[in-house]
Amino acid sequence: MDISFYFEPAQTKFSYAVNENEPKKIGDIIRNYYRKDFFPSLDNIDLAIIGVKEDRYTYDNKGCQDGPDVIRDYFYNLFPGCYDVRIADLGNIICGDTVNDTYFALSNVVAELIKNNIIPIIIGGGQDLTYANYKAYEILGQIINIVSVDATFDLGQYNNGEITSKSFLNNIIMHQPSCLFNYTNVGYQTYLVDQQAVDLMDKLLFDTYRLGVVREDMEEVEPIVRNADMLSFDISAIRISDAPGNNNALPNGFYGEEACQIARYAGISDKLTSIGFYEYNPTFDVRLQTASLISQIIWYFIEGFYSRKKDFPHLHKEDFIVYRVSSEKSENEIIFLKSKKSNRWWMELPCPVESLAKYQRHYLVPCSYRDYESALKEEMPDRWWQFYQKLM
Repeated sequence: MDISFYFEPAQTKFSYAVNENEPKKIGDIIRNYYRKDFFPSLDNIDLAIIGVKEDRYTYDNKGCQDGPDVIRDYFYNLFPGCYDVRIADLGNIICGDTVNDTYFALSNVVAELIKNNIIPIIIGGGQDLTYANYKAYEILGQIINIVSVDATFDLGQYNNGEITSKSFLNNIIMHQPSCLFNYTNVGYQTYLVDQQAVDLMDKLLFDTYRLGVVREDMEEVEPIVRNADMLSFDISAIRISDAPGNNNALPNGFYGEEACQIARYAGISDKLTSIGFYEYNPTFDVRLQTASLISQIIWYFIEGFYSRKKDFPHLHKEDFIVYRVSSEKSENEIIFLKSKKSNRWWMELPCPVESLAKYQRHYLVPCSYRDYESALKEEMPDRWWQFYQKLM
């Protein structure tokens, strides 16, 4: 499928290298759509940047439509890491007459890229674009896990299908046919979320992790993110001192380096196939500090991607050490798998034979050594129990 008609060229201020011996920056190396009728070839491409200048449904953050090209100005000026850069910048999605038209374009583009083993990196726009990203997986017929880095749950109020950047999760939950297996929020701030929303997330068997709990041990974020097929990052989850470029920025949140760490975890996950960074608004960005930070977060995601070990358990089980833990408190034996390549851990959940094909990507749950230690102490890991209920 030709996706070029969905795009318009990006407008950046990047100055290309003129001297052949001059060190090459990312902007000099990647294939980019900067001139009409010169859409980049997607042959031998691993990652594709997509700008979406859409903010009509954003909540109290008008102006974030202007974010994508500003982020590019900083991203292009970074130097690549020690890997062969196979990245294309496809420019900006042409916004439709209605927001739903824009969603349709983004969903089709993302689906086509994933189908061709290219990971889309979406730079928005409002976080309601997460809904369009999700619908791409409906097109592909794939059941997925979503991880959202956000200070709130974005449940909002479901009003006859109307959507905003603060209610898109409701639209995802209510959407039929559903292709959502699990949703995880990383970094919510308790005083911004009412208890009814917390209870609803528990009832739906979704995972929620408070900001303070996550920041106590950032390494425990890795298995959480490793379970995601798509990740949605609301820039307002980063504290205002590090990322002022958002009208809903907060005094508390992740530090900039922690956001980079989360992005790298997402990059090294063999399971993740799309990622989006939303709600950046240059109107409020002091000295364009946030644009610079987002460019570095994207850099860390790419660096993580090129460090992938390709050790997802259902692909090559001979590359794993198997540990079996029995418990007197439960009739279920817990099977742990430890990768010989990366030393990462997974739990293998019992799954009905008739559901194995459907849940092939979900009955192997990423975990940490801490979960293995808990099982040895006769403590059923929370991750195991929560996903077990979903499969049964």
